[in-house]
Amino acid sequence: MNQRILLFVSLLATLTISLSSALAETPEGASSELWADLQEKNILAWTPDEQRLGYANIRLFSPVREIPASPTPLALPPMLWPEDPLWVQHMEDLHLAGLLVIQGGKIRLEHYRQGHDEDQRWMSFSIAKSVVSLLYGVAMKEGLIQSLDDRVADYLPQFEGTGYGNVALRHLLHMASGVQWNEDYEDPRSDVSKLDDATEAEVLTHLASLPRLHEPGTVFNYNTGETILAGAVLAKAVGMPLGDYLSSRVWSPMGMENGADWALMGDGGAEMGGCCISASLRDYGRLGLLSLKATQGVLTPALLLEDWMRASTEPSPAAPFYGYFWWLTGDGDYRASGIFGQAIHVSPSHDLVIAMHGLWPAAVDEGLSEKRRALIEKIKHASTQSASD
Repeated sequence: MNQRILLFVSLLATLTISLSSALAETPEGASSELWADLQEKNILAWTPDEQRLGYANIRLFSPVREIPASPTPLALPPMLWPEDPLWVQHMEDLHLAGLLVIQGGKIRLEHYRQGHDEDQRWMSFSIAKSVVSLLYGVAMKEGLIQSLDDRVADYLPQFEGTGYGNVALRHLLHMASGVQWNEDYEDPRSDVSKLDDATEAEVLTHLASLPRLHEPGTVFNYNTGETILAGAVLAKAVGMPLGDYLSSRVWSPMGMENGADWALMGDGGAEMGGCCISASLRDYGRLGLLSLKATQGVLTPALLLEDWMRASTEPSPAAPFYGYFWWLTGDGDYRASGIFGQAIHVSPSHDLVIAMHGLWPAAVDEGLSEKRRALIEKIKHASTQSASD
């Protein structure tokens, strides 16, 4: 099931990133031949070499909303573990461009490969879903969303009387609306196929046409359209684009060191609620640190609704492995995940954040997923040893 779900997430990228060689000039220091090749291909077909170039430069050939760096970056003091070539070997085995470990607010491990570095942005894919979950917590703290029992139609009146009209926001965040949705990307008649090159307005119109099959909250169904709907509700509630809300409420006050960008659904379009924020590895780590501190109840300033992260990482009734747009591991850890190896893993019991920039050869790879789980366990073991030293 998880592999099928994640493969469907991969289609999200094709819906959001529209490559156009007319928009893009070859980045400085890059091979013009490689850059030309990569622009001719679907983003899901990029080789690791093409990913290395393309993921760092999405904004050069896709419309994005810029998110400026914070004027007061949050320091991440280095307290590095002793050098061990095995970490680099693990990165090579796992096809990572960057690996960052933060324990107790300090950098314990930071490595980059293939010319990647700490200042370069990197496509996150579905890590953006977990960011949207954080923004829901901010909106509730500010009273812009009163309750997750609010209905979709309370924010988007055009959904009144539709299958989504009476769906509660918590059921969107759990991907358990009960509304019919076919996410078979091999079927040209499927719902998800109809999203190709669609504007937000076209997507919302299609969603409003769908019938309900199950009672909300009872059946988990990974639904690309539902993440767009969750983002549209949030943007309407806060009265601004998602990228601007992220910038003013999280990126700047939480001290993000580098600028970021959020890919749009076409020129002048809205951000897609479930995909495509590009950010540096350290700022991936800072996002994980924000959620970790909120989980521990020590986040300053208190940006999120009290106990938001606890609620976000509780197993949903319809899917014990899923919370509010966070994947749960069953041992108290949780993770934001994107295809091709992107990850922010948070372990509250170890006071630990692990961030990864990946360039996996395939969008989903069970063998690499198992290697990632093993690497996370090694890092947790190392963090336990260092804490006792």
